[in-house]
Amino acid sequence: MLIRRLLQLHLGLALFGVSLALMVRATLGLDPWTVFQQGLTDITGLTLGQLSIAIGVVVMLAWIPLRQKPGYGTLANIVVIGLVIDASLAVLPVFEGLGLRAAMMVSGVVLNAVASAAYIGAGMGPGPRDGLMTGLHQRLGWSIRVSRLSIEASVLAAGWLLGGVVGVGTVLYAVALGPLVQLFLPMLTVTPPLTVSPAPSSS
Repeated sequence: MLIRRLLQLHLGLALFGVSLALMVRATLGLDPWTVFQQGLTDITGLTLGQLSIAIGVVVMLAWIPLRQKPGYGTLANIVVIGLVIDASLAVLPVFEGLGLRAAMMVSGVVLNAVASAAYIGAGMGPGPRDGLMTGLHQRLGWSIRVSRLSIEASVLAAGWLLGGVVGVGTVLYAVALGPLVQLFLPMLTVTPPLTVSPAPSSS
């Protein structure tokens, strides 16, 4: 069971990185965090993957006052996604033609949802950004919806001001990701095997 969870976790994180690279190459808009990271690339000189890792570390440090505890999956999330983003961008071409770009955008969003369900379903710790959302919910009493909306609206606005790509893909991601993750998560949630309690001995 542990091996299955580890394999699913790492595969999910790798696919998540590939999905973000597909959306970057489609140039039709990105998810809020990637918009923010892309906006910082020109300022910092770092790659998108390097920024993903750096921001993941900073966000995880923000867990401290929220009393959140990272798991193995949290640390793997920070490292694997960033490395795979850069590796994928190194081999993916720039897509030409609106039809192909739209297909890549849709593929990226669907793959992102499958990947999210896979690493969440492995149950080995939330990603740093997910943990920030749940931490605000638990410590400040904000609803999950308000926590997520507040965080993602803030990073999206900052990323757009910094020059990150916002477009129809950003809207598609915001509208479609939640329902798609909800669809795939039951299929990919690893449940522990049932244990049979020993029958009580008769006296």
